Amino acid sequence: MPALHFGLRSWFRAIVATVPLALAASGKPAAGQEAPKAERGEQIQNASCTTCHDRRPIDRQALDEAGWMKVMASEIEKGAKVEKDDVPVLVAYLVKNHGPLPDGPGKEIVLNICTQCHDLQRVRRQRSSAEGWAEILDTMLNEGAPLSAEDFPVVLRYLARNFRPEG
Repeated sequence: MPALHFGLRSWFRAIVATVPLALAASGKPAAGQEAPKAERGEQIQNASCTTCHDRRPIDRQALDEAGWMKVMASEIEKGAKVEKDDVPVLVAYLVKNHGPLPDGPGKEIVLNICTQCHDLQRVRRQRSSAEGWAEILDTMLNEGAPLSAEDFPVVLRYLARNFRPEG
């Protein structure tokens, strides 16, 4: 056996972590073309926001347009380098990708517990039935998620109601 050994879980995480990089590399605009607005917003975020802090504060806030505008004004006041013309593009990107979650019982638990390990995009993209969400939550509990027995059904109902399969 080689000196460096990865368990199956570590191997899987390494593979999953590289998929977004491969997808991002394949979606770049051709030379001379302008990047799509969503991509441009991400570029601005990477150039302006993540130079001072990582993505976790962004991933966890789930703000609407007014909320992101307040954050932008505050960050610019603190010295963030964002061009005036880039603010609306960045805010549109943030609202689309890091906007508010639906209201309801369980929302705050999702914001406080799930975002300890996951960004909200992962929650938004996951579409599952109540049974599927129960399996996902059981898996997260087995991985160490600090979800109480009291909060489990609240979160399950919230996720099943708001993030079910479309159609």
